[in-house]
Amino acid sequence: MYTSDELSRVSFIVMREMRVPLITLLTVYSVAIFGMVSIPGPIIDGESTYLSIFHAFYFMTYTATTTGFGEIPFAFSNAQRLWAIVCLYVSVVTWFYALGSIVRLFQNVLFKRAVDELRFALSVNRIVSPFYIICGFGDTGSVLVRGLNDAGLHAVVIDENAERIQALKLRNYKTSVPGLTADASVPKHLLEAGVTNQYCRAVVAITSNEDVNLKISAVARLLNPDIRILTMSKVDVVEETLAALGGEVHIVDAFKTFAKVLGGCINNPAFYALNNWLVGDKGATLESYVHPPVGDWIICGYGRMGMEANHVLSMNGVKTAVIDPHSRKKEEEIETYIEGGVNANTLTQAGIENAVGLLAAANDDGQNLSVLLNARSLNPNLFTIVRQNSHQNELAFEKANADMIMQPTLVTARKILLLLIAPLLKHFFRYLLAEVPGRKNLIKHVISTLQEKIGNKKPLLVTIEFTRERSSAVIQCLDDGHDVLLGDVISSPRNRDEDLDLMPFVIRSAGKEIVLPPNEYKIKAGDQLLFCGTANAKQALKATINNEYTLHYLRTGKYLQSSYFAQWFARRLNNA
Repeated sequence: MYTSDELSRVSFIVMREMRVPLITLLTVYSVAIFGMVSIPGPIIDGESTYLSIFHAFYFMTYTATTTGFGEIPFAFSNAQRLWAIVCLYVSVVTWFYALGSIVRLFQNVLFKRAVDELRFALSVNRIVSPFYIICGFGDTGSVLVRGLNDAGLHAVVIDENAERIQALKLRNYKTSVPGLTADASVPKHLLEAGVTNQYCRAVVAITSNEDVNLKISAVARLLNPDIRILTMSKVDVVEETLAALGGEVHIVDAFKTFAKVLGGCINNPAFYALNNWLVGDKGATLESYVHPPVGDWIICGYGRMGMEANHVLSMNGVKTAVIDPHSRKKEEEIETYIEGGVNANTLTQAGIENAVGLLAAANDDGQNLSVLLNARSLNPNLFTIVRQNSHQNELAFEKANADMIMQPTLVTARKILLLLIAPLLKHFFRYLLAEVPGRKNLIKHVISTLQEKIGNKKPLLVTIEFTRERSSAVIQCLDDGHDVLLGDVISSPRNRDEDLDLMPFVIRSAGKEIVLPPNEYKIKAGDQLLFCGTANAKQALKATINNEYTLHYLRTGKYLQSSYFAQWFARRLNNA
């Protein structure tokens, strides 16, 4: 636990700021009580009376609250009343001084920061299930945290922007998401976020600064050599440095990811529909095929996205013309390079009349929308791909009716989310996109199966681990020497002749991946299964692999007797 240091820090600040006020209050009350017990009271039965220490403290306590209960336990003498007057005025001034110090304490920036860090560390320590540290809560971080939360996973957020952390606290998440306003590249803050916690599964560095992402990754690796690191990077030098950190490091580049998707669309239009449907794209269906045409293309903006897209288009035999205000031409890939702004003149020079597609890839949304409108006025039949840089401009881009919209933050968030909740999916995609005869028909078969199993329901990608902690019934059955088939665990507990509404994608066994495994596959301890299904199918499968009675019925078609008498009767019946 890292909370002990933060607790000491908070205590130190409190004692430093409140030391003098507390000593002053203690001194005033000590002198007042000493005077009250020393001054003689009224004479009763010929003897002077005195207040006890308890009664003197009681009197000073209730007068401090401006509540009057009178002179007790007896009426005071004039000397006691005179002393009480002095004590009351002095104590009131002292209390004003102490209250002012308390107000200053709560306004102290260092104190508020220390309290926030303490609360944050305590919240993280209360998480007793796998969680992920998200460094950066911009558009990418917001989408990622929402996706993790919807998948039932915990997230911990660090961001330097106080407004973003305040917005985090107002989100309607299913589970609590602790957030801290701090620099995630500082080791102390990563420790507070639980980078060394046994439940921490990965550190995700997705700030807007490449150098900060690199530093976060390096610090996280030093603090926890076994932690997974996922980071967003667009610079080749940074990628090379990150790759040298060792351990499991995933570098996500939105433009390279989109370029791969674009290449998949050109070679197999069904892949785009499957990919968008699995990642939960808005309005995506398994029938929404997109087929970028092969012909002459115009790329407006030759930054990272333009370069990656041009490379993929060229690899697929597409002739491209580039319009960019900067001179960064690559001779081996571009036949026509026009240096300047995008307007009717430059579009005409690029051959807009005969072009079949246009890519607006600038880092300015207004410019991209302007390019789109300008190009359509010259050639309304263009296939258009447009880059959306800010999520706030979503409504404008929806009205633009582009064939494909590339939002870097969304692409990055979805790629990272899939790496976290479904790391085996990349093997599934790689298998489907392999240039092997019959793969196009295979994708269509996968889509038809998913339509039959899931239909219009929201798809869930789920990874199941066959371990004793997560699949107790399966492991116990294997220990007893029985085989457990994949078809057994995906059968419906209501009717073993029917399957659950899910489709197995990949099984990882002993370091090898089996794509689209058959129902006859024999499950082994330590296997990982990735499947796509519905929420009900997920719950049913998890119940099956942890319930020996359900698993026995699905394996054998017979019900396992649960009570002692039923087991005894079954044995007698078998022996008869």
